[in-house]
Amino acid sequence: MQTQKQTQKGLTCWLTGLSGSGKTTVSYAVAQELKKFNPDLKIEILDGDEIRENLCRDLGFNKEDRLTNIQRIAFLAGKISKHGVLVLVPVIAPYQEARQKAKELSENFCEVFVKASIHEVSKRDVKGLYKKALAGEIKNFTGISDVYEEPKNPDLVLDTENESLEESVAKLINYFSINGFI
Repeated sequence: MQTQKQTQKGLTCWLTGLSGSGKTTVSYAVAQELKKFNPDLKIEILDGDEIRENLCRDLGFNKEDRLTNIQRIAFLAGKISKHGVLVLVPVIAPYQEARQKAKELSENFCEVFVKASIHEVSKRDVKGLYKKALAGEIKNFTGISDVYEEPKNPDLVLDTENESLEESVAKLINYFSINGFI
């Protein structure tokens, strides 16, 4: 008797939020948890910081460059997810316009708002960026000297200020399961 192997449905999962909100932490924790249960699950993480460093280092942080950065990441995510890969994309992506364009570049797309207040992320400030931005040393810093447009209708909200990492991870995995992506 032959069993037919089920093909994984690809997805671009866009995790947006302020710097320090927990986007990357949640992404890696979700990937690790999913791999425990299904080592064959195809997962790729396109971390905003890594992409900036390796693919988009020619770009600055003005609005035009941020839009270009997001378009490049979204294009890449869409191409990868077409091959049945769960692509987690933890990026700030401060503008609604850019996130909408990202959505258009993937067949399956979910927008996850990783929510934490400026007060909370300033306390976390693991990179020291908020301190520098508040001192005027960093220009165009999201949430301080540049806008962050919160998603109007995200597919899921992870409130990392009030939820544990485990709770946020469970919510995201549950979303994937309910919607047939895992």
